[in-house]
Amino acid sequence: MELNARIPSGPLEQKWDRHKFALKLVNPANKRKYTVIVVGSGLAGASAAASMGELGYQVRCFCFQDTPRRAHSIAAQGGINAAKNYQNDGDSIYRLFYDTVKGGDFRAREANVYRLAQVSVDIIDHCVAQGVPFAREYGGLLANRSFGGAQVSRTFYARGQTGQQLLLGAYSALERQIAGGTVAMFPRTEMLDLIVTEGRAVGIVTRDLVSGKVESHFADAVVLASGGYGNVFYLSTNAKGSNVTATYRAYKRGAAFANPCYTQIHPTCIPMSGDYQSKLTLMSESLRNDGRVWVPRAAGDKRAPGDIAEAERDYYLERKYPSFGNLCPRDIASRAAKEVCDEGRGVGETGLGVYLDFADSINRVGEDKIRERYGNLFDMYERITGENPYRVPMRIFPAVHYTMGGLWVDYNLMSTIPGLFVHGEANFSDHGANRLGASALMQGLADGYFVIPYTIGNYLAQVKPGSWRADSADAKAACVDATARVDRLLSINGTRTVDSFHRELGKIMWSDCGMARNQTGLAEALQRIPELRAEFWRSVRVLGRGEEFNQSLEKAGRVADFLEFGELMCRDALHREESCGGHFRTEHQTADGEARRDDDQFCYVGAWEYRGDDRAPVLHKEPLVFENVKLATRSYK
Repeated sequence: MELNARIPSGPLEQKWDRHKFALKLVNPANKRKYTVIVVGSGLAGASAAASMGELGYQVRCFCFQDTPRRAHSIAAQGGINAAKNYQNDGDSIYRLFYDTVKGGDFRAREANVYRLAQVSVDIIDHCVAQGVPFAREYGGLLANRSFGGAQVSRTFYARGQTGQQLLLGAYSALERQIAGGTVAMFPRTEMLDLIVTEGRAVGIVTRDLVSGKVESHFADAVVLASGGYGNVFYLSTNAKGSNVTATYRAYKRGAAFANPCYTQIHPTCIPMSGDYQSKLTLMSESLRNDGRVWVPRAAGDKRAPGDIAEAERDYYLERKYPSFGNLCPRDIASRAAKEVCDEGRGVGETGLGVYLDFADSINRVGEDKIRERYGNLFDMYERITGENPYRVPMRIFPAVHYTMGGLWVDYNLMSTIPGLFVHGEANFSDHGANRLGASALMQGLADGYFVIPYTIGNYLAQVKPGSWRADSADAKAACVDATARVDRLLSINGTRTVDSFHRELGKIMWSDCGMARNQTGLAEALQRIPELRAEFWRSVRVLGRGEEFNQSLEKAGRVADFLEFGELMCRDALHREESCGGHFRTEHQTADGEARRDDDQFCYVGAWEYRGDDRAPVLHKEPLVFENVKLATRSYK
C-alpha cells in the first residue's frame, strides 16, 4: 500500500488554486453519463450530493434515517468557523490555518488545513444565499462569537441550532436536485459492504431497513460521508444510530484507516446520572463564552453552589490558562475537569461534574441577553436536569463527542482505493489530534460544496462511464458475504442482548482508551476485546427475521463492527508512544500534567492496512512536514 498524499507543489496559499487548474475536467454533456453513490446525507453527504447533482452527474444518495433531515449534523449547536474578520479583531485565513494546526497539536497536513481555511469564507456566503438564518448584529451584519482555541471571534451561529439550520440549507439544495431528477434518494437503507472490482470502488451492498432486502448498487465512484465512530464508547453525544460500519467495511476492502486513536472528549456535556442511560447530551461550547467553570477549592465540599463563597471557589481554567481561560481547547478543558474530579472536588451526586456558572454574565449584560444567546440550550438543560441554569450553575462533565481519525485520504479526498472518496468526520484529514470547536461543520461543507466538485471530476475523467461489471466475481462475493453475515447474526440465538455487549465494550474503551491511556490498560483492552467479541458471536440474541423491519438486527451488525474496530483503536493508541491532543498517554506528560509530543518519532499520520481476520494489520506512515508553521510545544497559558 502506498500513501501518496498528492499535495500540490508551490507556495501554501497558491496550492489549491493551482491544483484546481491542473485537474482534469469532464465536459457538461458527459457528466450526465457518470453515476456517483453518496453514503450519508448529513452536511458532508447532502452538500456533496447536491453539488454533484447541480453539475449534472447522476447521483444516488443513501441514508439509514427516514429522511436526510435526521442526519446527526442536525445536533451541532454552537457554530461554524470562517475567517471573515468581520469583528476586525485580527483574524485572517492564515490565523485560522494556524489555530487549526496548533489546536490539532501539529498532527494534521498543512496543505489540507490551509485549503479548509481558504474555502471557509465562501461557505458563509453560500449558506446565507441558501437562507440559513445566522444571528445578526443590531445593524443587520452577521454576528460572531468566540470558541475554544482561538483569541478572535470567527464563529457564525444560529443560536444553539447551527447544525440544524445548516443541514436544512443543504437539504433544500438536495431536494431541489431530487426534484430535478439528478439525485435519487434512498432513505432507510444501510450500507453493509463496499464493492471493489479490478482495484477500484464501483458500488455498495445495502440492506433495506424496512423490507430487509439485501442488494447491490453500482456507480463510477463512491463517496462515503457516514460520520464518525464515537459510539464505540457506547455512551457519547452522538445519535444512537451513528456507527463505524461504512468506513470499517471499506477498511476491510482495502482502504487505510488513519489515526483511529484520535477521539475528542467534549468538556461541556450533561453528566451521566445512571447506568440506565444510553447516550449523553451535549451543551454547546459556545456557553463557555459567558459561563465560568469552577469547582470548590476543598475536596469533599458538597454544599449547594450558592453557599460557596467566591474565595472558596477555584476557577481552574482561568487559573491554569490565563490567556485563553474558559475558552481553551476541548482536550485541555476536558483533562482539567477530570483532574479536579480525581482530586475529590467534583460536584453533583457522583462527584463527576464541574460547574458552568452564568451569574457574572447575567449581572453584566442581563438575563434577557443571555436568554437571547442561549435560550434553547438553557431550556434543554432544564428539561433534562430539572434545574434552572439562570438561577443555579449548570453541571457539566466531559463526554465522547467527535473522532478525528477516519479513512486515510489524499489531497483530493480519495482513499487508498481508487474511486472511493471520503468526506467530513469519516475521513482523517483536517483536525489532527484535536478538533477546534465549530470546525466540524466547516469541514463537512467545505468537502461537499467546494472540494469534491473539482476533485471527483479529475478521477471520473480517467474512467469510462458505466464500466463496472455487476456480474463480476467480486460484486457477487460482496453481496454473498453481507447476506451470510446477516444470517449468521440471526442464527446464534444466544442469551445476551446486543446492548449488553455494546455497553461492556464501551466500559472497556472508556476505561482504557478514553481521556487517559497507558500501556498497561491498552494491553489489557487488547486482551479483553477479542474475548468479548468471541462471546458476542457465541451468545448474542438477535430477535426477529432478516426479511423485515428489525432494529435488533441493525444494532447487532453495527456492534459487531465496533467489536473489531475497538481493537484497532487500542492498537493505534498503544503504538503511539507520545501524548498529543485528544491522545493522552499518562506515561508521556510534562511535570505540570500537559501533553508531551515526540516529534522525532511520531510526527506522522499512522494509517492501518487490513490483512485478514487472523493477521495483525500493518501500519503505514505518512510523514508530516511543517514548512509554514513551526513545530512548537502547544501552550494556551
